[in-house]
Amino acid sequence: MRRSVLFVHGTGVREASYKETFGAVRARLADIRPGLEVRGCFWGREQGASMVLDGASVPHYRRSRGGAPEDDEIEVWEVLYEDPWHELRLLGLQPAPETGFGFGLPPSDEFLAEVTGYVPGPAVVAAFAARGLAEEFTEALRVVVAAPELHAAAATADTDGTEHRRAFARAVVAMTIALSFDRGGEVSGIVRDELLTLLGTELYAEGRSVGGFLAKALARPVGWRGRHRRGAWGDAALPAVGDILRYQARGQGVRDLIKRSVENTPGDAVTVIAHSLGGVACVDLLVRERLERVDQLITVGSQAPYFYEIGALVSLEHPQGLPPGFPARWLNLYDDRDLLSYRASEVFPGRADDHRVDNRQPFPWAHTTYWSNPDVWSAVDAWLR
Repeated sequence: MRRSVLFVHGTGVREASYKETFGAVRARLADIRPGLEVRGCFWGREQGASMVLDGASVPHYRRSRGGAPEDDEIEVWEVLYEDPWHELRLLGLQPAPETGFGFGLPPSDEFLAEVTGYVPGPAVVAAFAARGLAEEFTEALRVVVAAPELHAAAATADTDGTEHRRAFARAVVAMTIALSFDRGGEVSGIVRDELLTLLGTELYAEGRSVGGFLAKALARPVGWRGRHRRGAWGDAALPAVGDILRYQARGQGVRDLIKRSVENTPGDAVTVIAHSLGGVACVDLLVRERLERVDQLITVGSQAPYFYEIGALVSLEHPQGLPPGFPARWLNLYDDRDLLSYRASEVFPGRADDHRVDNRQPFPWAHTTYWSNPDVWSAVDAWLR
C-alpha cells in the first residue's frame, strides 16, 4: 500500500511562514520515511482573514499574558526573548568584587576581552547554520558585543567570570531566537538548549540554568520586544485571531480547499497532519464527509476538542459522537504550555489518542515550535507504522 501525507497549516499562517513550516515538515518526514509523498494545503492566502479597511476598527494592539504556571527556566527565557540584555543589566547593578592586587588584567578587562574577541568555532557555526539561524546568530553576536549593558556588566566580573560568560551566552542565544521568531522561524526549546550548550562550552560557561546573583534578581521587564516590535506583534496576532473568527463564520471555503487537496494527493492511503485551526477544519470536514483514503488523522496543537466541549465545533454537537466514517486512527499532540492545544482522548473516548510533548518554550511560541521537537516526530513515526 502506498501512503502519502497531506499537511494542513494552522491559524495566522501566510506565504513566508508557510514556506518555512512546510519545508521543515517535509524534511523531517523524509528523514523518518524516505520516499514518502508529502503534499501541502495552503489555505491562508485564499481563506485567511484580512482587514479590508486597513485596521480602521482596531484602536491599538495589546499583548496579553496567559495565566498558566510555568517552570522557572521557561519563565526566564520568556523574559530574555523580550529583553535579551536583561541578565547583563542585572549583573551591572551588583557591587563590584574586591579583587586585590593580582597580576595581569583586572577581571573586568579580562572578561570583556574574552567576549568581545570571541570568534565562534566551526562546530558552533555549523550548529546554528544547520537550524537556519546563521544570519540571526551573526547579528545577535554583533549586537550583544556592542551593547552598553555588556560593558556595564563587565565592571562587576570576578576572577572566575562564569556567571558573566553564561549571561553573555544566554543573551546571544535569546536574541538569535527572538530574531528568528520575528522573521517567522520556529525553534523549539530543545534546539535552543542544544545551541546554548555548544556556545557555553566554547565560552567556558557550561550550564543552562540561572544561579547566583541572577537567580535572585530576575524579574519580568518592560520588554525590548514589546517596546520595539509592537507592530510586528500586531501583524502576527491579528491574522491568528482573525482566521479563527472568520473560519467560525465562513469556514466552508477552508474545508473545500482541504478536500480538494486530499483528492489531489496521490497514493492508496492518506495521513492528514493538521496544526492548530487546520486541525479544527479537518475534523469538521471528516465528520461531514467520508474521504475513503484518509485513514489517519494527526492533529497538532489543535482546538477541536475544546470547540466540541463548549459547543463551538461546527460539524458536531454534544452528545453526538464521531461518525463511523471518521478516520479510525486519530493521534492528537499537545503541549501543556501551548494554551491553544487541547486533549482529545477524554472528549472522544475510544476514537482519539493523546500524546503530550514539551516544546520547552513559553506561550505563544509553544504553539508554533512543534516541528523542531524530536518527540513530535518520534510520535508521528510510530503512528505511521
